[in-house]
Amino acid sequence: MVRVFEPPVYCYHEIVHNQHVVDQFRAQGVIFVDDVTEVPAGAPLMLSAHGSAPDVVDAARDQGRVVVDAVCPLVTKVHHELKVRARKGYTVLYVGHQGHEEAVGTMAVAPSAVRLLERVEDVDALTEPEAGEDGSSPVALLAQTTLSHDEWSGIVDRARERFPDLWMPSRSDLCFATTNRQAALKAVVGQADAVVVIGSINSSNTVALEEVALAFGCPRVIRINDASELPDDLSGTVGVTAGASAPEALVQAVVARLAPIHGVQSAPITVEEEYFPPPPELREILRSLEAAVSLMTVAPMVGSEVVDGGTTVLSGDRSTGAADVLEAFAGGPAA
Repeated sequence: MVRVFEPPVYCYHEIVHNQHVVDQFRAQGVIFVDDVTEVPAGAPLMLSAHGSAPDVVDAARDQGRVVVDAVCPLVTKVHHELKVRARKGYTVLYVGHQGHEEAVGTMAVAPSAVRLLERVEDVDALTEPEAGEDGSSPVALLAQTTLSHDEWSGIVDRARERFPDLWMPSRSDLCFATTNRQAALKAVVGQADAVVVIGSINSSNTVALEEVALAFGCPRVIRINDASELPDDLSGTVGVTAGASAPEALVQAVVARLAPIHGVQSAPITVEEEYFPPPPELREILRSLEAAVSLMTVAPMVGSEVVDGGTTVLSGDRSTGAADVLEAFAGGPAA
């Protein structure tokens, strides 16, 4: 977007919860706002990965703004599940963190039908769901995508005990990038004298990694934003992990700063091959630009379209990693 539009480009909320990514966006002329009405008419505006409330999306598209919704497809899945269950008369129990952007945006999809749960005790404190016109009172359970599996599973178990006919989606709402990192950390934490977690304090999945390390008995757990915050007294075996939105360059810089004298051992758990195409609004903008360039130069389209599982994508998109783009913009990782 910063290459297509003259600055500034606006963004509703932090694009992701990582301070380095946010700072890199700011350096490219992005202005972050917490109210879309602050964005001038006709200006380019992106909506964050955490998902936005329906009324925010409507307000964003008002006054001729060019809106690109960068919501994570996994969050979109939860929005859709909530909308469908609410329409069918369910009381929807939503496991999430009060005030987190994702939770706020999700619950706004059907506010009268949803109940927020943050801990097991909240399940017991729920009032009995009201019966619908057919006399039934169905209950569903959904979740914020960035929760730790452990905090989610305890609430699930208690909810199933209290509501035996509880509906849950066939595929977990928890983000694979979050659960994979937690699984990898559990595999190594028993060998570590200390664990370093790279990520920002407002990142829910980063905090979840801290909690996992502590729950599995690690004697010392340190959260840092980057290598400059590493303490000087680390010794023994140090485990290193990172929140899902922490750029790979930060991880490599931390490992280099630690300079382990006995080398680095990797603990691969799985290979992430999931692919999310760019937001549909951005794909449409790029197609329009390609068509204009083609007409002006009497040349073929710059990027041909490829159909992937029913989704139209732009050629070359799969080969462009987000971390590579961030490094190109930033000129390399922060010191």
